[in-house]
Amino acid sequence: MIDTFERHGVSLVSVTQHFCTTTSMGRLTLNILLSFAQFEREVISERIRDKFAASRAKGMWMGGNPPLGYDVVDRKLVVNLAEAERVRLIFRRFLHLGSALLLIRELHGKGHRIKSWTTQAGTFRAGRPFDKGTLYKILRNRTYFGETVHKGKSYPGEHEPIVDHATWDRVREVLASNAKRRGNEARARTPAPLRGLMRCTHCSLAMTPTHTRRRGRLYRYYVCLGASRRGHDTCPVRSIAAAEVEALVLGQVRRLLASPEVVAQTITAVRRENGAAEDAELKEGEVIEALAALEPVWDELYPAEQARILRLLIERIDVAPDGISITLHAAGIRSLVAELASEQAAASQPSAGAMLEAAE
Repeated sequence: MIDTFERHGVSLVSVTQHFCTTTSMGRLTLNILLSFAQFEREVISERIRDKFAASRAKGMWMGGNPPLGYDVVDRKLVVNLAEAERVRLIFRRFLHLGSALLLIRELHGKGHRIKSWTTQAGTFRAGRPFDKGTLYKILRNRTYFGETVHKGKSYPGEHEPIVDHATWDRVREVLASNAKRRGNEARARTPAPLRGLMRCTHCSLAMTPTHTRRRGRLYRYYVCLGASRRGHDTCPVRSIAAAEVEALVLGQVRRLLASPEVVAQTITAVRRENGAAEDAELKEGEVIEALAALEPVWDELYPAEQARILRLLIERIDVAPDGISITLHAAGIRSLVAELASEQAAASQPSAGAMLEAAE
């Protein structure tokens, strides 16, 4: 409030505390009061944090969403027998299968869901189907081992454990080995020019690039995140071959850029954004010439440069079970045209040596 008053040139007069901000003594009194108020606020925050940390160190439950397998009774975690058996099943089957995706399919087939619970305000939260995120959260939750965690440190908890020590250690070993393998695959990932542009219309989620090797040959794909998290049988799109969709998108972009309709839309978008004062600066022939210059040099560009140009041209690529649709980015087309036009102008400008030779 004081900052707002000062911005608008308003002075503050306190009747009960006998000071006015129009005088130097009044401003000094106000600053002292504000400093003590800030000090009190910080002390209260520190006390709350210390109390929370001390309670966590004692293994107490400090609120939040109760994990699957437990209920909150009198501010303490109490084992829910039916849910606890489901948690033990998850740990056992993960050790047997060694794959989160296969386990998710199995859980979906049996109709298992994450925990349903009611908040203190009386709001019911229905359990959702399992995905990779919720499954890994359960497999890494030290609560099931009988511990509480606060800022990376674990302490013995007041609640009863659900998973025994041997099972917990074996699951950690499997998770660590899987993480190492995924890291090696990520480092070996090949360029994906359509990364971040493709979306699955069935799941309303992005499609991420991935690859696999068979008999020494590399196969690249774009996989729906919904299928990756919940299983390929939940999504009709699932995955598509990267080389085929990239060639299809590139061919479609080239045809669209060469069509008069796209040129007209580009000019209309520029005029709408810049106003009528700059209409004469962008002519249809110049746009066609600039876009046509992209065709012969495309294959010579680096993959990173190709990906940058595609992101300028394309706003999104919607992938449906029966085909794909491409939405061009009008502002990006304008930027690309301006960039290509400036490069052509620089290339056509004679050098200083050529000008001297012409003068001689």
